[in-house]
Amino acid sequence: MLTPSRFPDSDRGSVKDDWRARLPEEKSKVFAACVHDLEAGYGMLSVALNEALEWQRHGQLGKSCQAVKVTLPLCDRLSGGLVSLLQVLGLHAKHYGTIPHVAPLNPDYFQIAKNQRAARMSSVLSRVLLPGRTQFSHKLGVLQEIIEDLAKEFCLTAKDLGDGLATDPVSLWKIVDGAHYDLNTCLREAIIMLKSFLHVLPDDQLPGFQKSVNAAGVVANRKAAPASHQVLHHRRIEHIAGE
Repeated sequence: MLTPSRFPDSDRGSVKDDWRARLPEEKSKVFAACVHDLEAGYGMLSVALNEALEWQRHGQLGKSCQAVKVTLPLCDRLSGGLVSLLQVLGLHAKHYGTIPHVAPLNPDYFQIAKNQRAARMSSVLSRVLLPGRTQFSHKLGVLQEIIEDLAKEFCLTAKDLGDGLATDPVSLWKIVDGAHYDLNTCLREAIIMLKSFLHVLPDDQLPGFQKSVNAAGVVANRKAAPASHQVLHHRRIEHIAGE
């Protein structure tokens, strides 16, 4: 049986401490590359959706339908990158026994009811039933399920809006807006988990982890994020890390 690389006991701090602590230079480069592309994907999705919502609020339904279609590939890019990152983290942790700090999901950080229920159940399991060594992998799995479900719901709903098939467009706009919000929460959680993971990752495992990240497509083709993405950059991230 593989021996865990490090155990995050009470003497070694918490997720909050991990978030505030600086990573060594090489680990910081890997972290920055992942965050850059995930943030760029989120920024482009946010800008496109905000444009569609603005047209909708001003009664420009034709333009809003055209604009919301742009969000479909952007949602796929963001959700795909997030799922790939979570899978790489999970596989590496399972193979090497790496155990970072982990904080339970908070249902208050989600808007959609079923995601709130999933977060609440995950939190109960983590606090009461799951041993420390399985909490990280459990949270990764729950987040992946939430992200995949959100991406599917977002894209199906956005497609109906874009094709003009909605019988109740107001409700559908609320669905895509809520899904976007919850995807953002999942993004923040993934970024925080990545940093905690890198803190406990042995230096000699970093090249292999980086190779897995690149092979999985987490770090996508470099594309500049829209300038307005900068105002969205740290939404709720300090709050989540501070649990």
